[in-house]
Amino acid sequence: MRTVLDGLNFSEGPRWRDGALWFSDMHAHRVIRTDLEGNSETVAVVDRDDPSGLGWLPDGRMLVVAMGTQKLLRQEPDGSMVEHADLSPLAIGDINDMIVRADGTAYVGDMGARIHDGGERRTAQTLRVAPDGSVGVGAGGLEAPNGHVLTPDETTLIVAESAAFCLTAFDVAADGTLSNRRTFADLVPESEDVPVAPPDGICLDAEGAVWVADPLGLRVFRVLAGGEVTDSYDMAPKVPVACVLGAQDRRTLLICAADDWRREVVTASTTGAIYATEVTVPGAGKP
Repeated sequence: MRTVLDGLNFSEGPRWRDGALWFSDMHAHRVIRTDLEGNSETVAVVDRDDPSGLGWLPDGRMLVVAMGTQKLLRQEPDGSMVEHADLSPLAIGDINDMIVRADGTAYVGDMGARIHDGGERRTAQTLRVAPDGSVGVGAGGLEAPNGHVLTPDETTLIVAESAAFCLTAFDVAADGTLSNRRTFADLVPESEDVPVAPPDGICLDAEGAVWVADPLGLRVFRVLAGGEVTDSYDMAPKVPVACVLGAQDRRTLLICAADDWRREVVTASTTGAIYATEVTVPGAGKP
């Protein structure tokens, strides 16, 4: 495990695109692009909100989730950030991670609670945003839907249900609607000292396995359909929250981690970082 980039507040939503890693430095209110040598630049600033999930429209304009205001922002060619869609009429809690299809349809996880403000969590949903910005419910009855991945043919969506400790799969129709909900894998802790295994950010590989960031278990692990774990990386004392397979051959596992996940802690010191290690099976699909 090596450090690609440090000195961050809280890295989230990693994506590999155009030979670089893109991610949100959430509590610094910015989106960063970096190469694997740590040469980085800020490519977008989200004023007065925390950016999270990232994606792109067919014409290359970037979409950025603005968590607290429950909006999906779009970066225009001149670098300005404009509203692409307002999810607040339907959203129950903070909106968080996102995946975007090739046609521009976005699936955005509604966590069902204001993550950093406390309060009761409610059963929530994945919201579907059409390319024109219209918003509907993609799938309801989800327990803190967090990471989302699409298979290479974009016919299957897998969602990390953080509060149900499982990965849930859906069929994706040509029009973007979701159906045939099923359990991809129930997740269990690696240690007896950890009560549950809540999945956060996830990514897919070419064998159909999913890499899962487990912030409570302080690990990143690879799980097959059905729940068998084949590989696991101990990240202690760092808290891993998301991962993506990148580099030219997509065999580099890139991990977002920090000393804590709570806003008041990570904004007090820059402990966030991007870590990397090589794996055998390359990435596939999105992210």
